[in-house]
Amino acid sequence: MSTPALDALDRARTVVLLTISPLETHGPHLPVGVDAFAARHFAETIAARLVAARPGWSAVLAPTLHLGSFTFDSVGTVAVRQRVVRDALVDYGRAFAPAGFRHILIANGHAGPGHLAALEEASALVSRRHRVIMASFTGHLAWEFMRGRYAAKIEARLGRPMSDEERRAFAEDAHGGWWETSLMLLLRPDLVDGAYRTLPAARYSWAERVMPNYAVRKGGRGYVGHPALADPAFARATTDVLMTEAMAIVDGLLDGTHAPGRHRSVFSRVPVFRTNFWPAAAGVAAGLGALAVGVAGFMLRRRPPSA
Repeated sequence: MSTPALDALDRARTVVLLTISPLETHGPHLPVGVDAFAARHFAETIAARLVAARPGWSAVLAPTLHLGSFTFDSVGTVAVRQRVVRDALVDYGRAFAPAGFRHILIANGHAGPGHLAALEEASALVSRRHRVIMASFTGHLAWEFMRGRYAAKIEARLGRPMSDEERRAFAEDAHGGWWETSLMLLLRPDLVDGAYRTLPAARYSWAERVMPNYAVRKGGRGYVGHPALADPAFARATTDVLMTEAMAIVDGLLDGTHAPGRHRSVFSRVPVFRTNFWPAAAGVAAGLGALAVGVAGFMLRRRPPSA
């Protein structure tokens, strides 16, 4: 769109959708752009549903930002510092908000805890500073999804209950497994290596999952879960549920019944995942170290001479 075309939009009835997700390894069978494909699909679906449900409204799809932190670092992954992710979104929000755009939503396909926290921090900063509605709620949706909160709704969309094997796989799925492989078979089957059908399940305990790069350590191939179960029908059912949940949030934001920060993820509430946690912790540690050295020096100077 040109500047005049953007400027002609009714600010009160326009939603800007910012798509952001990293390039990251997703096993030997999927492209590194899985998260970006997913996020773009979500953005386009939200835009289509929004303008269909609200005559006279417009949805502006900004180009995808291939940025993300808390990634599995392997060939093809572009790891970006958490602060850079947050600041890039703050700058985007700072560009649209003063121009009069009042509704800015973030579409994201990456569930790295610190990444989700950075998106929510940026949204809160822009909302507060410019008195607009900027919101990132994919962290909330991802958390509810991974906890199995949408399982019954997914089964209803599938038209059948999940088997015991599928329920176990659903609980173990996290990255490049059943769901993301299914989604790519739905969106871009030409980019999925057919070898996914023969890949063994990659299972990791919660204790293992707190280790950085756990999916590529000790022979790990960069995926977590059961890619061999992948099925486009599963992707259609799950994305329909996720989009329905997302639109309920979007409607609440646009109608003023939901505050922008209402659907924050659990990760932004945990200090260790916040953007400023580690720099602040390092500063405190350095300060305590300097204090300890100073106290030690003072005590040495004050010590009486030996007899």
